[in-house]
Amino acid sequence: MTLNADISRPSRVEILGMPVDRLGMNETLRVLESFVAEKRPHLVVTADASGIVQAQDDPEFQELFKSADLITPDSIGVIWAAKRKGMPITERVSGVDLVDRICGLSADKGYRIFFLGAAPGVAELAAEKMRLKHPGCNIVGARHGFFPADSDAIIAQEVAETQPDFLFVAMGIPRQEKFIKATEGIINASVSMGVGGSFDVFSGKVRRAPKFFQALHLEWLWRLLQNPKKIAKVKNLPKFVWLILRSPR
Repeated sequence: MTLNADISRPSRVEILGMPVDRLGMNETLRVLESFVAEKRPHLVVTADASGIVQAQDDPEFQELFKSADLITPDSIGVIWAAKRKGMPITERVSGVDLVDRICGLSADKGYRIFFLGAAPGVAELAAEKMRLKHPGCNIVGARHGFFPADSDAIIAQEVAETQPDFLFVAMGIPRQEKFIKATEGIINASVSMGVGGSFDVFSGKVRRAPKFFQALHLEWLWRLLQNPKKIAKVKNLPKFVWLILRSPR
């Protein structure tokens, strides 16, 4: 990770062989702004328990994970695993919260943002809602993510024409990270980050978990109740716990 001189290098904790940066939200935002100042591509991974489990059996994704410029702690499972290793992380830094905060910064500083992913119409609606929430938010483009991998370069050229500082990709793990890595030389966004179901939340298609569920660390259950198709992802959670308990502290 290359940071500006005024941004200290964060310490990392390894969870099942995957690195996670021990940063809170405000520190993460400062690092992301330093990436924009560098004006070169940076990959940001939001690490949740399910993604770490997927990386165990996907060498390509595992390599992307390890080479990322920043890896944020995006689940209570990751927070628990870090604490168990004696390297606690102060707070969860989720993709959906990061996008929200960066849209707010864009309204103040003019950062150029592109929303790529989700079903047709969702990214556009999410962009519209975020412009209303953060007047002046500079979202320069939005496009759905329903295209085959052999069209990645063509789509990347379309995105590149808007010259984004921040590219948020909502295609699910690990497709979104693989798209970012394969096209970073075309798009040249300073910060590219996979954001999973964030556009569904911003658009209103999916309701975020109520504060009660969030306080009890049960957002995963809320997402499952909202969309039973997420059962495959939820099944990774007990596997994550089992792998952590049998791994050395």
